[in-house]
Amino acid sequence: MTDIFEKLADNERQDLKALFVKGRVDGQPMTKILVDGGAAINIMPYAVYQKLGKGDQDLTKTDMMLKDFEGNVSPVKGAICVELTIGSKTLPMTFFVISGKGAYNLLLGRDWIHANCCIPSTMHQCLTQWIGDKIDIVPGDSSYVIASAEADTYERTRCILGEIWEKDFLKVADYEIPPIQAVDSDEEF
Repeated sequence: MTDIFEKLADNERQDLKALFVKGRVDGQPMTKILVDGGAAINIMPYAVYQKLGKGDQDLTKTDMMLKDFEGNVSPVKGAICVELTIGSKTLPMTFFVISGKGAYNLLLGRDWIHANCCIPSTMHQCLTQWIGDKIDIVPGDSSYVIASAEADTYERTRCILGEIWEKDFLKVADYEIPPIQAVDSDEEF
C-alpha cells in the first residue's frame, strides 16, 4: 500500500507550524502532542505524568541523561509505559518523564514514529499511518500553534526553502560551500 501526498500551492505551504495531534493516554484525552522527527525518544513532562494520576511509585528508574538545546545535561525522573492512541491506532509506548516544561504535553520522537510505521508531514499538517492494509490519516491539531510565519515575513525569508536570498544581515546562496575544517585538524566537516 502506498501513500502519496498532494503538492500544495505556494500559498498553502507558507507556514512553519510544528505538527501537533490529539490522542489518548491510557484512555484519557490528550492534546498538544508534538510529533518531532528530530527527537530520538518520547518525552512526557512530570506535570502531565501527575495529571494522569501517576506517582513516583509508577516510574521505572533509569540512569538516562538528556541533553537540551543549549547542551545542558539533566537526568530523567524515570520511564513509564502507557497505551497511546493516535487516530484509530493504539500502541504500548514508553515515555521518559522529565522535570522540565515544554510547549507540549507529550513529545513523540522517532521511537514512536518508527514503531508506529507512520509518515508525519509538517507541510500537510497530518500524519499517515497504516492499520493493517488500510491507511489512517490523522489531521494535525490546528487549535494549538507555537509559532508560525506571517505571509510578509515568509516572503522575506524564502531562503528557508533553499532559494537564493540576500539581505544586509544574511546571505544564503545555492552554490557549493567549501567544507569547514577545525583548527589544527586534517578532517573536514
